Amino acid sequence: MHLAERLKHIKIVRAIVYSVLGFITYPGLTIFNRIKIEGTENIKNLPRHNVLFVSNHQTYFADVITFIHIFCAVKWRKANRLGLPYYLLFPFTNLYFVAAEETMNGSAISRLFKLAGALTVKRTWRANGQEVRRGLDPSDTRKIKEALDRSWVITFPQGTTKPFAPGRKGTAFIIKHNQPIVIPVVINGFWRAFTKKGLTFKKKGSLLSIRFKEPMVIDYSAGIDEILEQVMDAIEQSKKYMLKGKHHWMTALDK
Repeated sequence: MHLAERLKHIKIVRAIVYSVLGFITYPGLTIFNRIKIEGTENIKNLPRHNVLFVSNHQTYFADVITFIHIFCAVKWRKANRLGLPYYLLFPFTNLYFVAAEETMNGSAISRLFKLAGALTVKRTWRANGQEVRRGLDPSDTRKIKEALDRSWVITFPQGTTKPFAPGRKGTAFIIKHNQPIVIPVVINGFWRAFTKKGLTFKKKGSLLSIRFKEPMVIDYSAGIDEILEQVMDAIEQSKKYMLKGKHHWMTALDK
């Protein structure tokens, strides 16, 4: 196991990384932009392990660091707000997040995020210059299961920042076989405020919204496709929501 892999499992290392990243990013979330948080009452009494957060995805890093801020704030009994970032002095560290291996090896900021608890997975490979989609391989599935056995895990079922991209069956497989508490999360505004691959601003004054929904009611005996469809609907990235978005856009053009 590489040194970075060992270090990210040490809570004091993650605490230091969260504090550093948290203090650096706090102004971008609350001063240069506006943040709206909803539904933290759905996460404050969760067990310490086997909890899976499923979310849509808009940037590589700003989404994740915002989750960390919120979980730390909730630990300090803040409800639907961040307030002053003293919560970063003793952060919530019972957390991992799933990220594509190729993303986490690309830059200094990505390597720092790796220490923050990234569970790197091989989600795609290239053939003749084309990106080919595939599911999680067994070693990646085992890695996520081990993380769920002792902590919370964040995953982005689409595996891409492209809106309404189809979900990947690996997420449904993990849900079916580990039977975690699944909390759907819907985020918006991050694509407008931040660059996709970094934490630099693209547009200041943006509204960043994060909504934690109630735990999903899942029939774990259902098929993979059925579970995946339920997840995609819960994070509002299913075909139903895509058609609804197109309808609102066409209505706006008619006005």
